[in-house]
Amino acid sequence: MAAASGVSRATVSFVLNDDPHQTISAATRDRVKEAARSLGYVPHGVARALREGTSRVVVLNIEAGLEGHYSRTYIDGLDAELAAHGYVLLVRHGHHTAEGTQQVLDTIAPRAVIRFGDTYLTGQELNDSGGGWRDGLAAHTALQIRHLVHSGHTRIALALSDRDSPLVATRIRFSGLAADNLRIPRPESVVIPTDRTACADAVAEYLTRQPEVTAIAGFNDDVALRVLLALHDLGRRVPDDVAVIGFDDNGYGAFSNPALTTIYVDAESHGRLSARLSLDLGAGNLRPPPARVVVRQSA
Repeated sequence: MAAASGVSRATVSFVLNDDPHQTISAATRDRVKEAARSLGYVPHGVARALREGTSRVVVLNIEAGLEGHYSRTYIDGLDAELAAHGYVLLVRHGHHTAEGTQQVLDTIAPRAVIRFGDTYLTGQELNDSGGGWRDGLAAHTALQIRHLVHSGHTRIALALSDRDSPLVATRIRFSGLAADNLRIPRPESVVIPTDRTACADAVAEYLTRQPEVTAIAGFNDDVALRVLLALHDLGRRVPDDVAVIGFDDNGYGAFSNPALTTIYVDAESHGRLSARLSLDLGAGNLRPPPARVVVRQSA
């Protein structure tokens, strides 16, 4: 291939491996790639892994219950950025143990293992390197609470899923900090069961105990839609009696009655950022677009 393209073997290696530390002209890159195509070159993954010490695979661990618009666009961005640098994405759904992750490391020697949401979760701890109060979970949680406050609500509840999630504690904390900044009482949490009758009972019990609450912020759209159904079953008017807002627009809220107000987040840039950091490429000029409130009838 070096002879066919008229360059050194080292240059061929740099081009085929897309080495970010080498400056090679576009014309030379095109010549090497054309020679590779004409000679039918196919990378040998096992040989490359032995040489480089890792495979060209990046693993994403995503916990159950985090599926939604954010995760879909995050994975799209992560996959696209990795592919642009010659890497393949492997997504593992469900609960992940240390033993299971070690088995993955031993079996395929991935370049990196990414925990879903790491670049999104940060607040003040990492100087906003992942977004945090600028365009991460802290900022988007504050956007949700702020919309309710600007609509006249000062007593707000945070509705949580009955499924375990690594984001629960973080959302509670960020909701509390957002309330502090807006000078309203911190939202209390209420767990919303999946079962319809149990869901209505939980909402009824909470509102009886906290009659001053006039708005409920959902952990995600799934939880918020359960709350809407429970309020309907209880004969409560939305938003007149209780306003409801979701989070991470899953698309179904547009078809509820009333239609669900929610927070829309495009996470493609977060995924691309995770990819670049996992490959030691730095963040570059990546900047996620701001989240926005999708205003419908529920709040």
